[in-house]
Amino acid sequence: MAFILGIESSCDETAAAVVEDGRRVASSVVSSQTDVHGKYGGVVPELASREHLRAIVPVVREAMEQASVTWDNLAAVAVTAGPGLVGSLLVGITYAKAIASVRRLPLIGVNHIEGHIHAVLMEARGQVEFPALALVASGGHTHLFSVTGSLEYGLLGKTRDDAAGEAYDKVAKLLGFGYPGGPVLDQLAPFGDASALPLPLARMKGNALDFSFSGLKTAMLRWVESQDMQAEINARRDFLRAHPRPTLDEWLALTPVPARNAIAAFQRVVIEELLRRVEAVIADQDFRCVVISGGVACNRGLRSAAGRLPVPAFFPTPGLSTDNAAMIAAAAFPKLARGELSDLTLRAKANLTLA
Repeated sequence: MAFILGIESSCDETAAAVVEDGRRVASSVVSSQTDVHGKYGGVVPELASREHLRAIVPVVREAMEQASVTWDNLAAVAVTAGPGLVGSLLVGITYAKAIASVRRLPLIGVNHIEGHIHAVLMEARGQVEFPALALVASGGHTHLFSVTGSLEYGLLGKTRDDAAGEAYDKVAKLLGFGYPGGPVLDQLAPFGDASALPLPLARMKGNALDFSFSGLKTAMLRWVESQDMQAEINARRDFLRAHPRPTLDEWLALTPVPARNAIAAFQRVVIEELLRRVEAVIADQDFRCVVISGGVACNRGLRSAAGRLPVPAFFPTPGLSTDNAAMIAAAAFPKLARGELSDLTLRAKANLTLA
């Protein structure tokens, strides 16, 4: 029995979790900074670092208490080493180093993207067959990997500009839905006609498995500019300031049919961009299943559309799709078994690669 304390602070979520043997989540605590960054329409790095400093101690303490473990029960401390915001990463890494040093525990640095993959492997243990294809889509990442049974990763494609989740949030902000806006667009998409607005698919030169969402984002901007809808956008922004958490019915009342159609078309293209590359790889290589993780994996449209894939597709539960520390602890377990430990020279790496 090996309990690992995981710490995650790569962006704007301060998280800690205790996971037993890489498979059972004994506790998972996440402190969100949404209210802090929402007024700015996106994450402000300096504010994120400050909030991590405030939250890290109580979040770790709560994770330990919920798991009913003491420092003596821990087999290791795992922490996100990157990629992410350097200032945010430093808070988690510094705290993890302090724990490891004082308690004389093994320290394990974990790649944030690998953590997202392990969020699925942990929950679908015994069901995922290898070689597997992994799609990690979030606000900061859109990557496609091959994954072997020995947990070796091969990068097949990545975004050249915006990540899928970033495109969602930027389009939502453009339309007056605030930040984070991806979940709102996902809620509204079924109420529109996706065929009412033709939007472009990306045409990639070079690696056809790479992603690009900047053209789609620009197409949405041009559409908004062509419409007489500034008063409508302002009405949504004003309502959001007065009612920070609108219901779906309230959003529907504030969103006329043309905007609903544009949202549906946008979501259709994002999903098509993601899944057509997955399908291209499966058609060319022998993958037994697909693992889809990251914040965008919460998207109900994507989860539904994945049913068209010719191999099984596995998603994490919503709580493990977005940034969390349980996935970091789960990814650390095989590293602990192999003796792949870090030392106190572990550094934050904003652009840490997985393969």
